[in-house]
Amino acid sequence: MPRKVILGFGISIDGYIARRNGAMDYLVIDKEGEALMADFFAKIDTTIMGRKTAAATVEMRKSGEIPETPGITNYVVSRRWKPGKREGFEVVSGSLTAFVKKLKRRPGKDIYLGGGGQLCRSFLQEDLIDELFIGLGPVLLGDGIPGFPGKFPQRDFKLTECKSYSNGSVGLRYERIRTKKIR
Repeated sequence: MPRKVILGFGISIDGYIARRNGAMDYLVIDKEGEALMADFFAKIDTTIMGRKTAAATVEMRKSGEIPETPGITNYVVSRRWKPGKREGFEVVSGSLTAFVKKLKRRPGKDIYLGGGGQLCRSFLQEDLIDELFIGLGPVLLGDGIPGFPGKFPQRDFKLTECKSYSNGSVGLRYERIRTKKIR
């Protein structure tokens, strides 16, 4: 079975992944959420994220908010950071499509696209996302960092899973529907 690129994140009802200052304190991860995340991370062996998300991930690991991820290869797509190894990440630049196609050809588990918003938009523009894994938090933030910033072509998905949790959150999985172009 080919590897899939899965965009996964928590989001508010009004479509924000974080407050303006980057805080994600509105997301409550209880025992159910921890089990869900453990199951998700057992199915991936690669992460891809942007520079800002990688920097935030490093800080959260240092503070103990999130655990280290042994056995997972972590990539950062960045124009500012020089290619090479940096704080547990492999920094890459160049063609996003070529990089993702190369990763998908390698044997392994699925690939997690962890953000940020600009990188997600680029993945959507280039049609590189195969699945969405979204945790919808029971809150309206009113303002913040949008989950899907900017413009990109319409992308169609079908719902494959919808699960509600005792804290009011909803877990949603969508699979990308790609139709062949008629020439």
